[in-house]
Amino acid sequence: MPPKQFSDKYISLSDAVSMVKSHQSIGIGIAGSEPPGLFTALAERAKDLEDVRCWTCLPMRSYDIFTKPEMAGRIFNENWFYSASDRQCHPEGRVSYVPNNLHRAAADKLVSTKGHLDNFWGTATPPNKDGYMSLSLGIVVQKDLLEAASLKIIEVNSNLPWVYGDTLVHVSEVDYLVENHVPLVELTSEPPTEVEKKIGHYIADLIEDGSTIQLGIGGIPNAITADIMERKDLGIHTEMLVDGMVDLMEAGVVNNRKKTLHPGKSIGAFALGTSKLYKFINRNKDVELYRGRYTNDPYIVAQNYKMISVNTALQVDILGQVCSQSIGTRQFSGTGGQLDTHRGAQMSPGGRGIIALRSTAKNGSISTIVPTLAPGAGVTVPSQDVDTIITEFGVAELRGLTVKGRLEALIAIAHPNFRDWIRDEAHRLGIVPKTIF
Repeated sequence: MPPKQFSDKYISLSDAVSMVKSHQSIGIGIAGSEPPGLFTALAERAKDLEDVRCWTCLPMRSYDIFTKPEMAGRIFNENWFYSASDRQCHPEGRVSYVPNNLHRAAADKLVSTKGHLDNFWGTATPPNKDGYMSLSLGIVVQKDLLEAASLKIIEVNSNLPWVYGDTLVHVSEVDYLVENHVPLVELTSEPPTEVEKKIGHYIADLIEDGSTIQLGIGGIPNAITADIMERKDLGIHTEMLVDGMVDLMEAGVVNNRKKTLHPGKSIGAFALGTSKLYKFINRNKDVELYRGRYTNDPYIVAQNYKMISVNTALQVDILGQVCSQSIGTRQFSGTGGQLDTHRGAQMSPGGRGIIALRSTAKNGSISTIVPTLAPGAGVTVPSQDVDTIITEFGVAELRGLTVKGRLEALIAIAHPNFRDWIRDEAHRLGIVPKTIF
């Protein structure tokens, strides 16, 4: 039951979604902070609506409002970062990608609407006795959207961890609360493959004692985690907190003691993983979450000494252009914070921006190191920003190299089956003309 002192704030899910009107916009909490009760209830109301635009980012569940063909003309998904369901729906025209760098995502979106947002839907812990709630698993864009919205509704879930940082919101700052105490979304990772272990080993060799790290999720970050268990005094300043970071913190490898920004604290913008992570961050004063406009500002990232940013990619061409967001013209994910942290790390004293990828895709049938990106591919990291590229065949340090020098460095870490093809195509296309010496 809702606390008596705040009972006037609580309404039903059906009442909450009844407040949405045609031609309105709804800003949504991202990833683990999405409100599943409100999303599900909106599907029942959709038949009465037209042209409702939802601002989403990395939806973690499949919702009828986004996946069902009958939602065409009723609900449209404006998305900062695609997940599997978005990739499926994209050809049907009910979702469109919003190009962004994460630290500017909320601000730029609000610029496009002259600062106007009709509704904000997010999630939070139940209010404490003083009326404060924790936005819990993330505040990448949540606080910015909440502050801009005309109508603010929070879906309260007692399973959410109480997380410190800039996460607190008072009940007086929102219009309504709805209850939906459901299990949290969990994102698990498969154990790293042998190829991923090789990549992780190369990356681990570049992480020195006292470094501050930013890692993503998946096999490669898991491999890195296993390889740096002997390091000392590491710190965390990251976009996303993941399970592997818990291992490092529990082992004392990460203690944040030598961080130059937020010493003693692991800093992130959102958390996404399993119950292991969620239990660890609950009321843990060593972990703090801040808005994406802060954590991912390259000039903030750069204030961390020996900042190491590790991100993954789909393709890299011989100019050094990195594509991490699309497969040719087909949108796959998004830029997210990749360029933010990649740039910030290179401005950090002793820092490095690393892009890691397997040398091949589709069971070894195609090379991920290519003469040119696939037609229509989005450039996530421009050639002038690229730093270090790593595959299972080694490390290519590209900063300051000519295109000819980059060709040679990238061929050296490409799969041997494709090295001659890359060189021949570079000559044929005139990107690197063939010389006699």
